[in-house]
Amino acid sequence: MDEERALYIVRAGEAGAIERVLRDYSDKKLCEGIFKVLLKDIPTTCQVSCLEVLRILSRDKKVLVPVTTKENMQILLRLAKLNESDDSLEKVSEFPVIVESLKCLCNIVFNSQMAQQLSLELNLAAKLCNLLRKCKDRKFINDIKCFDLRLLFVLSLLHTDIRSQLRYELQGLPLLTQILESAFSIKWTDEYESAIDHNGPPLSPQETDCAIEALKALFNVTVDSWKVHKESESHQFRVMAAVLRHCLLIVGPTEDKTEELHSNAVNLLSNVPVSCLDVLICPLTHEETAQEATTLDELPSDKTAEKETVLKSNTMVYNGMNMEAIHVLLNFMEKRIDKGSSYREGLTPVLSLLTECSRAHRNIRKFLKDQVLPPLRDVTNRPEVGSTVRNKLVRLMTHVDLGVKQIAAEFLFVLCKERVDSLLKYTGYGNAAGLLAARGLLAGGRGDNWYSEDEDTDTEEYKNAKPNINLITGHLEEPMPNPIDEMTEEQKEYEAMKLVNMLDKLSREELLKPMGLKPDGTITPLEEALNQYSVIEETSSDTD
Repeated sequence: MDEERALYIVRAGEAGAIERVLRDYSDKKLCEGIFKVLLKDIPTTCQVSCLEVLRILSRDKKVLVPVTTKENMQILLRLAKLNESDDSLEKVSEFPVIVESLKCLCNIVFNSQMAQQLSLELNLAAKLCNLLRKCKDRKFINDIKCFDLRLLFVLSLLHTDIRSQLRYELQGLPLLTQILESAFSIKWTDEYESAIDHNGPPLSPQETDCAIEALKALFNVTVDSWKVHKESESHQFRVMAAVLRHCLLIVGPTEDKTEELHSNAVNLLSNVPVSCLDVLICPLTHEETAQEATTLDELPSDKTAEKETVLKSNTMVYNGMNMEAIHVLLNFMEKRIDKGSSYREGLTPVLSLLTECSRAHRNIRKFLKDQVLPPLRDVTNRPEVGSTVRNKLVRLMTHVDLGVKQIAAEFLFVLCKERVDSLLKYTGYGNAAGLLAARGLLAGGRGDNWYSEDEDTDTEEYKNAKPNINLITGHLEEPMPNPIDEMTEEQKEYEAMKLVNMLDKLSREELLKPMGLKPDGTITPLEEALNQYSVIEETSSDTD
């Protein structure tokens, strides 16, 4: 707004309009004045004060529009050391100016479309990566790294072209992975294994925030990575997955920060090609093997089953593989279920990740099956009743959100090796009907994926109860008296005709549509299903 327009509105005399124009006019003038001051050679403390005021004003889009120019953006880039050709950051006194400049750029780029276009013209992404390389191994400048990463995240969120530039031209994947390694202070014991100190101190707040921003930026950079086929990229993704495994096994300064850290790690793992997720599990070290042997030796020789239980519960081991990271993911999933809200955003990513891991990696599937669907012993309660992980997942199979119930059912189906009879044993036909109808498996069978042929072993308790289990509800029911036993033949005929008439009325009024199963197991209107079966019978009958 120019001065003449502002003066005209003030002279008009309307109080509300006068207040608004004076505030907007003063904010605009203040912003312009701050940029003029920042061009001068002023003390560092004065620069920081100017930038703090500018950061507050930059949250208002109306104020940003007139001051978002290439010249002003270049002033902030210079103060943030994004135009520097020097390979080092030596003056500690300048660090507060760099941080405040990056904060201002974050606000301006996020709130101004003009700034977003100028970011492309000024090649801001490349400048940010260059600044990261200068300070990636220096722990005392975490704030600079944190806001550099946040600005990278904002840019890659708003521009798909920048994602591609970061991925291929700027080598953002190895760079950001190295930033995570530095934040976690990782010490490698093998190509894809890191040393975990379970008794070590938690991450500091600064390290946690830096790691979270790096995870978010990496998510945008790798959003289409499931298409990866190159061996070199597969290696890089395995390294990143190993870093994320380390991330899952450490904690932040608070429980909320730990959950946020793990949540972002789960989101990023969803972008990793499933073939590279085998690094989430690793063979036991010599120390872990010796510790397990000691644990087993403490048990009597005849307690074979108890030995297996102790082995799994104490060390999270399956088939000689360390399953700690998978167990953390399972616990994370259960906590998200217990929250009871925001399932689509909070729960589906980890459920999808566990499903894909189980489908692709046999050891992970068998471990999760052991934890989620242990051998059935007590079948007196419905599958959805109770507090176990299985009970919670079965309840989700009938959730109102279609996406949530589909992924919960898919996860259990994969744990059952996509065998319908096995799924029904653990969930009941009523809970599984939605998935089976969608997959065309209402008539039984199994899914399209191949799994090993090892069979589940039923407990003696389940074998004894199986003949009396209600297949619909999936639990043991007491025999109910037959209501027609005491009816006369005339009463039975009357009730049957009454039911026929009611169904006929509902059908004619199209409130109820009779359905049947096609030969391939999918649902179709009853007439069409009968016609298909008739055609099959005619085709297969003898014509002698």
